Amino acid sequence: MSEHEQQLRFGKVNKDISNTNVFEHAGRVFAVAENHLPQEICIQNLDTRNTWDIGGEWDRAFTAHPKVAPGSGELVTFGTDAKRPFLVIGVVSADGTKLKHRVDPKLDRCTLCHDIGVTLKYNIIMDVPLTINISRLIKGGQLIKFEKESYARIGVMPRYGDADSVIWFNVEPFCMFHLINCFEEGDEVVVQGLRSPDSLIPGPRLALNKHDSKIPEPAEDDRSMKQGTRNEFLFRLYQWRLNLRTKTVSGGYLTGTEDSLEFPMINNLYTGLRHSYAYAQVVDSLSSYGNSEKVNPKYGGFAKLILDKRKNTEIPGSSFIRMQYHWLGKDQFCSGAAFVPRVGGSHEDDGWIISFIHNEKNNTSQVHIIDAQRFEDAPVAKITMPRRVPYGFHGSFINR
Repeated sequence: MSEHEQQLRFGKVNKDISNTNVFEHAGRVFAVAENHLPQEICIQNLDTRNTWDIGGEWDRAFTAHPKVAPGSGELVTFGTDAKRPFLVIGVVSADGTKLKHRVDPKLDRCTLCHDIGVTLKYNIIMDVPLTINISRLIKGGQLIKFEKESYARIGVMPRYGDADSVIWFNVEPFCMFHLINCFEEGDEVVVQGLRSPDSLIPGPRLALNKHDSKIPEPAEDDRSMKQGTRNEFLFRLYQWRLNLRTKTVSGGYLTGTEDSLEFPMINNLYTGLRHSYAYAQVVDSLSSYGNSEKVNPKYGGFAKLILDKRKNTEIPGSSFIRMQYHWLGKDQFCSGAAFVPRVGGSHEDDGWIISFIHNEKNNTSQVHIIDAQRFEDAPVAKITMPRRVPYGFHGSFINR
């Protein structure tokens, strides 16, 4: 079907959803959903201006998680597609006016890649087995599928490298939507993210009889998934160490199975650099999985990940990091959180977590401001909103 035919049938080829993230670059603010180009918005009145195609040089989807490269201020992005080239990486100038580099790393599949990492010198590519396949869909299969028996790898590419310059590290298959940070340490590149051995997307694997017109029931393993009993669906902090000299990889989990974490944050001044703290929203498993037939994750609090300190250090081999928690009240859930550094702050964690909080009992929404250095204390401020703020994905703090 031609683009013109698609427009006649569906109205628009690309729906301007822009519901996933908001980011700032070169003094401009953009909303993005990674199905299409970012849209510039006016931060004063939220008016939509124009789509941003980097002066006509970018013609594909745009990740919801571009990264500002340390030192240069350049913006590293990528876009995926269901047809070749499956993934293209771009480097945008610090002033946002020019696409300085564009490269196809020549992936062999369309991986549902949601994030990219940067260090001082490298771009970090996550090639995971959560794939999009149009041919599979046409044959009656799933458009999006976690190919558990397939491969996974992490690529380290020089900032302006080509496909041949990428050093690939084969790792055990996993699912990951969000990196926490990446940085260089000697001969190694350290990659940290929230990893799960399996994937909740694309949802229940339905035991469907194509000759049965009744609504299909979830397969047995998905019923147990709904009850939150399977550790392979938990997202936990994982760290890989990729040795560029020996071409070897090591790694392991840094958090246990007590919590499932998502939507991580750091002090963005440390993006691509060694850091000591990270933050994440914590799944409230009782509210998320309860008695409902739907898996609907809700986040009942926040975790502070203290990366340089370990639990139970008197026990040999203990590797889990220390964590602090900030729990919300009963029937309260968070979304769209961001870390805001204190201007002139002298420590990495000198700042605040700011988040929308919804109270489902009285249907009110607030903004909570949490002191990151007094993480377990009550919020330093609660601001009641004039109307309900729906649950969302990511949040950004724009200083004006």
